[in-house]
Amino acid sequence: MFNLLMKDLKLGVNPMFFVFPFVMGALMLIPGWLYFLVVMYFFWVSAPNLFAQFRGANDLLFTAMMPVTKKDMVKARVSVFVILELLHLVIAMIYSLFTVHLYPNVTYHFFAPYMGFWGLNFVMLAIYNIFLFPMFYKTAYKYGTAQFISITAAMVFAGVAQWVGIESPYLYDIFNGAGAHNMTLQISILIAGIVIFIAFTMIAYQIAVRRFLKVEIQ
Repeated sequence: MFNLLMKDLKLGVNPMFFVFPFVMGALMLIPGWLYFLVVMYFFWVSAPNLFAQFRGANDLLFTAMMPVTKKDMVKARVSVFVILELLHLVIAMIYSLFTVHLYPNVTYHFFAPYMGFWGLNFVMLAIYNIFLFPMFYKTAYKYGTAQFISITAAMVFAGVAQWVGIESPYLYDIFNGAGAHNMTLQISILIAGIVIFIAFTMIAYQIAVRRFLKVEIQ
C-alpha cells in the first residue's frame, strides 16, 4: 500500500497542490476575517482538480492493472486526500499563531483562530469526507455529485456553526471571549474535533471499500 501511496503522491498529485496550502494559508493573516474560508479552499480548488487529474490520466484503469487490491487502492487515495487536508489545516494553524500575536486587540465578529476553532475545522472536513468517499466509490469514476453534496454538507455545517457562534452569547464567549483563553477548554474542543475527523474518515473509508468491491473496472 505504501508504494501505491507514493505512486499517487508522486505521479498523481501536481506539486502545486503542496504549495497551495502555504499560499492560501496566508489569508489567516487578514485580521478578523472569516477564517473558515481558508480551509474551504481545499475542497473548492484542490480536491476537484485532484479528481480531474486522476481521471484525465486514466489512473483507475492503470492502477487496476497493478498487483494491488481494491482495498489498497481506496486506502491510498483516501490517504492522499487526508494528507492534503492535514497540510491545509496545519499550515493555516501555524499562520494563525502569527495572527493572534500580530493583532491582539482585534474585535472578532467571526470565530477567532484559537484551538477550539480548529476543532470545528476538523469536524467540517470530517463531514466532507464521510459524504465524499462513499459516494465517489459507487463508481470510482464520477466525482461531480459526490463533490457537490460533500462540499454543500461541509459548508452548511460551517455556516450554521458560525451563525450560532455569533448569535449565542455562550458560544461566542467560548470561541471569542474568556473561554478562548481557557487552555483546557480549547484543547478539549480541538481533541474532540480530531477524534470526530478520524472516526468519520475511517467510517467513510470502510463504506467506500465495500462499495468499490462491487464496481466493475473497465
